[in-house]
Amino acid sequence: MEAHLEEALEAGHAPGLVGLLAQGKDVRTIVLGRMAVDGPPMQRDSIFRIASMTKPVTTVATMMLVADGKLKLDEPVDRLLPELVDRKVLRSLDGPVDDTVPARRAITVEDLLTFRAGYGLLLVPPGTYPVQKDIARLGIVGFGPPDPHMPYDGDEWLKRLATLPLFAQPGERWLYTTASNILGVLIARAAGESFGDFLQERIFRPLGMKDTAFHVPQAKIERLVTAYRPKDGSLEVWDEPATGGWSKPPAFEQGDGGLVSTADDYLAFVRMLLAAGEHEGRRLLSAEAVAAMTRDHLTRTQRKDGEIILQEGQGWGYGMSVAVDKTPGGGPAGTIGWSGGFGTKWQSDPARQLTTILLTQRMFDGPKPVTIFNRFEQDARRIAG
Repeated sequence: MEAHLEEALEAGHAPGLVGLLAQGKDVRTIVLGRMAVDGPPMQRDSIFRIASMTKPVTTVATMMLVADGKLKLDEPVDRLLPELVDRKVLRSLDGPVDDTVPARRAITVEDLLTFRAGYGLLLVPPGTYPVQKDIARLGIVGFGPPDPHMPYDGDEWLKRLATLPLFAQPGERWLYTTASNILGVLIARAAGESFGDFLQERIFRPLGMKDTAFHVPQAKIERLVTAYRPKDGSLEVWDEPATGGWSKPPAFEQGDGGLVSTADDYLAFVRMLLAAGEHEGRRLLSAEAVAAMTRDHLTRTQRKDGEIILQEGQGWGYGMSVAVDKTPGGGPAGTIGWSGGFGTKWQSDPARQLTTILLTQRMFDGPKPVTIFNRFEQDARRIAG
């Protein structure tokens, strides 16, 4: 396992990484390379931008509010998100933005959790569809990578989003990422406090996730890795720790991809899920809620429609993938997890209590994780036996 990871770094995949393999109470950690190309050695507690690995955290927060009676899965979001009342739906994605039909029903909380709310990422070149011009004009996140530099808070973001028609009828298509940002606004309004404060009080503090947040305070900034993206066969810096997007609190705490975390912090979160919602004898979430999160909710057509992101054989639970067939990395049906496009991935086999977490600081080349992640998972299964 370690040799394979070293080979990937020597081939220029990334300056460094933290890999973690856990089965039951046993944990093996591999720390290799550097925090930046010419930087200090990588540390086990180095902080990474985990991007879409934020989504499962947003889901758990939502399910906690369902347990509190402040939200219902089948409830229209209109009560707390009046901006989304009486939605219009594009007649055709390639048609004019004002050529719409009424939504057949309201968006529900469960639509947001399953990414079937009608808004989402369009994996086509800019300008392919007329609505993409409106998205660019609005200057909002939720249709591409997270961006902490966006100047709008959650209320303004939602107000701007609501000027767009839905891309599909509620419940009809699996469309990636935007719904998790809507959930972030919904959580804040239902809880009566900021999204970040709710996460700290109900998830991070109880689980001991001391380094997980929407930004890195100055006292910890030296532990934040430099972020890179591939360019012309090499790597270029796209976010510096001291002056970058995660060095100060964002205007909008993005539920689809705004968090930073460490391997051990994220393992604590995953172990709570694998323990059916319990942590050290304390119940944070009901077993029924975890079961709903980790069960595929998509139709065969919806899985096929989302395959470019989900990968073959993958369905979607609430805020995470659920394997309905063998995974590309060899995981069995029932495997859960998700990746972060800035270079991170988590996967768990609940039946074997086997978890892998691999954190790098290199942005993905495309919508799917590259070989280093599949090989790491394959090696983990071989070691676990």
